[in-house]
Amino acid sequence: MKRMTVALAVGALLVGGAATASATPAAPKAPDAVKVPAGHRVLASYPAEGVQIYGCTNGAWALLQPAAVLSKHGKPVALHSKGPVWTSTVDGSTVGAAAAASAPRTGAIPELLLKANLNTGAGMFGEVTYIQRLNTRGGVAPAGACTDGAQTAVRYSADYAFWVAG
Repeated sequence: MKRMTVALAVGALLVGGAATASATPAAPKAPDAVKVPAGHRVLASYPAEGVQIYGCTNGAWALLQPAAVLSKHGKPVALHSKGPVWTSTVDGSTVGAAAAASAPRTGAIPELLLKANLNTGAGMFGEVTYIQRLNTRGGVAPAGACTDGAQTAVRYSADYAFWVAG
């Protein structure tokens, strides 16, 4: 059931929810708390549309996983999933990461600085060292109590910037 929820969410995004902004090599504006350390350069930045999937445990909502599509000129270039992991739909390369810092956003999930801890393939994500989640909108867990075992998907959007050493 969980896989079907994610597949349906991502499928719906691929069909109608991809943003139309393009990737850019310019360093994005970011709060000081989530700035990338010196010695790195931005590789690309992509807008993402997706959902944050929450599950109810002990009467409270907890994040299970994200499901989002990153795009360039309205065409999917990567999928974002549990891990967190980003997988290129262009060349199959992946990057996994862990949160290193965060900056709160009113009414939205926080902006993040993530440090890569897994790279596979020689493609676009093969040498990524840091990822920033910026300009977040939505995605916050529902307020209030819930019934154990329930799940919900909350729409969000963000910009993801991928950085490499150099």
